[in-house]
Amino acid sequence: MKKWLLAATLAATALSGFAQAKEWKQVRFAIEGAYPPFSKTEADGSLSGFDVDMAHALCKEMQVKCVLVAQDWDGMIPSLLARKYDAIIAAMSITEERKKKIDFTHKYALVPNKFIAKKGENLDFSKAGLKGVKIGVQRATTHDKYLTDNYGGEVEIVRYGSFDEAYLDLANGRISAVLGDATALEEGVLNAAEGDKYEFVGPTLTDPKWFGEGFGIATRKQDKDLTEKLNKAIDAVRANGTYKQVQDKYFDFDVYGQ
Repeated sequence: MKKWLLAATLAATALSGFAQAKEWKQVRFAIEGAYPPFSKTEADGSLSGFDVDMAHALCKEMQVKCVLVAQDWDGMIPSLLARKYDAIIAAMSITEERKKKIDFTHKYALVPNKFIAKKGENLDFSKAGLKGVKIGVQRATTHDKYLTDNYGGEVEIVRYGSFDEAYLDLANGRISAVLGDATALEEGVLNAAEGDKYEFVGPTLTDPKWFGEGFGIATRKQDKDLTEKLNKAIDAVRANGTYKQVQDKYFDFDVYGQ
């Protein structure tokens, strides 16, 4: 009798989980809102950018309601695990370290990583050459880990909650360079006021050991069905031309990469 009850309970639980897996009527996406051109916060508090438009395009493809949740970078993964939202679309690199806690879709974008500095800094990117140099990164990012792992004993790493804070210190001379995604640095510095005072310097960084396989949409490990729906939607918008329409608003190249 007990075995029969246990089997019935397990079967009911499985059926309940299966039904719930098919009931995605809306998807809540976390977006940073401080990382143009992927996301920024407008004067009226609304969110805009590539990630925002991609979220809407994917929701349309999946035929679900799209809800955007503004979230500071530091709290992105903890708040996902706390069910504050269902997924993260915030130029987050797919890395082995992150995959220990969360799942990812396959990539939806891939961009190189660069240093930017004021013209005339003449930085030497050897370990000895960067000894004592202050370089800004956004806290808890792949850029932070790259500097820590490769220059931790030499570079003075200055960590920020957002890149806007790093750009301000770069302009004021408090740091010598910023490391970030090339597209974000271009939008945030080179294309901004007085952008002609700055330039990309040093190596182009793409090593997957630190920078992963590209940008993916993060989901909770138990939401495999949502991850699969998002993967199918990414493939669909790539195939039907929607992806190109979105990317062409922000980039002059295929941001999906190879």
